[in-house]
This record gives sequence, structure tokens and C-alpha cells, in this order.
Amino acid sequence: MSNTALLLVDFQNDYFEGGSWPLDNTDAAVSNGAKLLEAFRGKGMPVVHVRHEFPSDEAPFFRPNTEGSQIHAAVAPQEGEPVVTKSQINSFRDTNLKEILDERDVEGLVIVGAMSHMCIDGATRVAHDMGYNCAVAHDACITHDQKFNGVTVPAAQVHAAYMAALGFAYANVATTEELLTEL
Repeated sequence: MSNTALLLVDFQNDYFEGGSWPLDNTDAAVSNGAKLLEAFRGKGMPVVHVRHEFPSDEAPFFRPNTEGSQIHAAVAPQEGEPVVTKSQINSFRDTNLKEILDERDVEGLVIVGAMSHMCIDGATRVAHDMGYNCAVAHDACITHDQKFNGVTVPAAQVHAAYMAALGFAYANVATTEELLTEL
């Protein structure tokens, strides 16, 4: 996994208990994200944080300048770690993420965060299409129940479907422990 960066996407307070948009199993996912973060830092490998902030106070979550839009303390950035602020699902769209990765000669990404069916899916597909070798730590990603055509799809099934799709053609989808052994 040489020239690989850890990309932490939207591990923000609003997704945790007490936040405006809590997800399922957030604490377990952020704990695994923190393990990867510690390993990347320990090896001096690049780390990039991405946080979503909607441009309006009318948003249901990640409203500007709120505690809910801040990165969770368990994976908070350290001095020198870039933080990309986005307002789109795709972490690359209208941001300087690609430039940050290029400056660090990054060729591969380990991607973690939220939500599996939105920003993780979007970032992984775009990164793959840009030529990055992608891995997703599926146990460090989270989502919530989705509704479609009058049916509620449980979060675990939403997550599994998206991880299966990414694993088919876009990324090495593995556990945190499996990816740690590859570092």
C-alpha cells in the first residue's frame, strides 16, 4: 500500500447520538476509523479529512458553523492534516481534494466514513475513475435505513448492497483489521 492515503469522509457530530441525523452503529465505525487513523499517523502516511457543510441554515444537518458540522473528536485532524470542506456528495466536486492528493503523490486511498450509500459510494467511484487504487474499510463506514417505494430497507442491508457493488469493480472492500495488515 505504498503511496496510500487515508480518506476520512464525514465523520461529523450530527451523525452521532444527539446529533441532527444519527446513523446506525456510528460508534463502532468511528472506532475502526480511529484505528486506521492511528496506524497511518504512526507510519507517517498521508491523512486527509473531508467534512460536509451545507451552505444554508435551512439544511436538516451539517448546518454552517454548528457543532454538528464539526469532525468527531475520535478522528479529529491534527496539525498539518488537510481538511477538505465540501457541499456536494462527491468529495472531489468543487474542492481541492485531488490537488491535495497529487501534492502528496498519492496513488491509493483507504476510504472510511459516512454515509455508505452516498458520500462513501460517491468518493470511491470517482476516485477509482480518476485512477486511484481504492480500498474501503466496510466496518468503518455507516449509513441508516432507507425508504423506497413504500418499503423500509434496514441500514445493514443498505450498507451491504453498497459495499457489494463497490467490491465488485471499484475497490478492495475489507475489514479494518485486514487493511491494517496490508499497511
